[in-house]
Amino acid sequence: MTVAATFEIEYLQYLGVDGKPVAELPVAFRDAKALLPLFKQMLFVRVFDTKAIALQRTGKLGTYAACLGHEATHVGIGASMRPEDVFAPSYREYGAQFMRGVLPREVLLYWGGDERGNDFSGPKHDYPWCVPISTQCLMAAGAALSFKLRQQPRIAVACCGDGGSSKTDFYAALNSAGAYTSPLVLCVINNGWAISVPRSAQTGAQTLAQKGLAGGLHCLQVDGNDLIAVMEGMRRATERARNGDGGSVIEFMTYRLHDHTTADDARRYRDDAQVKDAWTRDPIPRLRTYLTAQGVWSEAEEQAWAEECGNKVDVEINAYLETPVQPVEAMFDYLYADMPPDVAAHRAAVLAAEGRS
Repeated sequence: MTVAATFEIEYLQYLGVDGKPVAELPVAFRDAKALLPLFKQMLFVRVFDTKAIALQRTGKLGTYAACLGHEATHVGIGASMRPEDVFAPSYREYGAQFMRGVLPREVLLYWGGDERGNDFSGPKHDYPWCVPISTQCLMAAGAALSFKLRQQPRIAVACCGDGGSSKTDFYAALNSAGAYTSPLVLCVINNGWAISVPRSAQTGAQTLAQKGLAGGLHCLQVDGNDLIAVMEGMRRATERARNGDGGSVIEFMTYRLHDHTTADDARRYRDDAQVKDAWTRDPIPRLRTYLTAQGVWSEAEEQAWAEECGNKVDVEINAYLETPVQPVEAMFDYLYADMPPDVAAHRAAVLAAEGRS
């Protein structure tokens, strides 16, 4: 038998679930103090997420997609990018976006039904939140190709979920990046569930990372609950992209500890024992244990930081709640440069119904 090709998918992990190293750490993180700003950002994201859910439950926010359990993956992705790079998120990568300058109040505005939240702070070339599944991967692929054609030292990074990796948009994006050797990094955040569809029912692939092999991309599977592994995986992928060596698909193994959104009830389809087991792999206690053992973090410091985070998030919440509501005609005024007659008629009818014709 003649073998045409063989492939392997490397799995990257540095900290075990007990917070102890399982491999030699990358040079950049052998000084544990280098991890402190990122760990503090992970804690901030969790405080924000908790308060956002509370806002929704009390009727002050619309449907909200929680990021509980994804903090290491999201913060690591955002921390690995440069301002000039392009980020194409889905709809829950707040940790990555905060690292790029997006304000929490803008996230709340968006989930509160105000599209002004999508005109967020940070790099104006980043793409807005994308609820249609994986279409953002194609947008990032186009941006990556433009960087290559213009000979710009920039990369494009897109995030999708495990379910999103089954979409044709994802495959078209990776095929494009492979064919044109584009600087694209596709981050598949495998949290185990595409709403109520388990990973086991989504694909016959042994890993989601290997899907990139068909397009000729570099492929890697990473423990997404290990911040160090996330940073190292992203470093490898971003360096490859910047050096002209092409794109990558990285599968980040994590778990969705909350419901898919606040409109979902995961108890209907998810076993309690599975969720309880997933909590043992929570990224925050893992890194906390390591940093404490290294003598660079303490319970007192965490309590003080948690209080500061709470105050910071409260400022953002108040800014969101105090933002004046747009008039109803705003939904018409920003759709077209030249408003079509039927839309203009609809606008007039709405204003007439309010007695403001």
